[in-house]
Amino acid sequence: MSHYEIKIGKPWGQAEREAWLAKQSIKRSYEEEVLTPLSEFKDRFTATQYGALPYNEARYPLWGLVTKQWQDDKPSILVTGGVHGYETSGVQGALAFARDTAASYENDFNFIIAPCISPWGYETINRWNPNADDPNRSFNGEGETEESKQVIAFVRSLGVELLAHFDLHETTDTDNSEFRPAKAARDGEAYEDWQIPDGFYTVTDTARQELAFQQAIIASVAKVTHIAPADESGRLIGAPILSEGVIEYNKGSLGLCGGFTNSRYTTTTEVYPDSPKVDDQNCIDAQVAALRGGLDYLKQHP
Repeated sequence: MSHYEIKIGKPWGQAEREAWLAKQSIKRSYEEEVLTPLSEFKDRFTATQYGALPYNEARYPLWGLVTKQWQDDKPSILVTGGVHGYETSGVQGALAFARDTAASYENDFNFIIAPCISPWGYETINRWNPNADDPNRSFNGEGETEESKQVIAFVRSLGVELLAHFDLHETTDTDNSEFRPAKAARDGEAYEDWQIPDGFYTVTDTARQELAFQQAIIASVAKVTHIAPADESGRLIGAPILSEGVIEYNKGSLGLCGGFTNSRYTTTTEVYPDSPKVDDQNCIDAQVAALRGGLDYLKQHP
């Protein structure tokens, strides 16, 4: 049962948001788990501190990695992780790709990698930022949260046309036990559990479906971990299934990170870390496999 009191039609005011923030605490270290590993391979990329979160600028610098030997005649790929800070394999998957895998694709692509867009969320294991706003519903226009605003400005400052955007996420059991009940309480709306998909899936953009690209990602990930089957209603998280493990959202209208670029190919990966069939490393491997599958497809379909 949720410990949040839900008052239908009575959204939180500032006092309720501050009360929620007062209950949050640091549970892990952004410096140790993100910044230190990132520093170990900064020499292989052009590393840029593109900003810092105003909640604590010294603690939460924002870093992006850009291919060092950038070539304008190559297609460019954006990889984002940690839009939702609590989704661990999105962050660690982006770092693992930069460390171990990106080099094998640099003859074909330029890369821009923002591995942890929401470091406060990473440390406190939160979906929201300290203002109780969801960064992954704030990628409209120039950005509506500090997390979205700063990464949008960074990517746009590079002035490049993107071929593809991989946004690395997780769907967790805490979506039902913690974060969706909190959202219902915050917004004064009724709350109902949804069925958490048991396995990996992707979310494409309604405007840029590119189903064969999504299917290539699914095929690659299936070699590493299991793909989420349809629920009893034939859907995943309430959305119709387009193909095995693939659903779609209108990312632009929802303000999702995957919708802020004009890239032809965009995918949101969703790992399920609470399955008894997986462990932390398997979840990271699935994120890297998703990137490999998508990139291999793009190499074969220039």
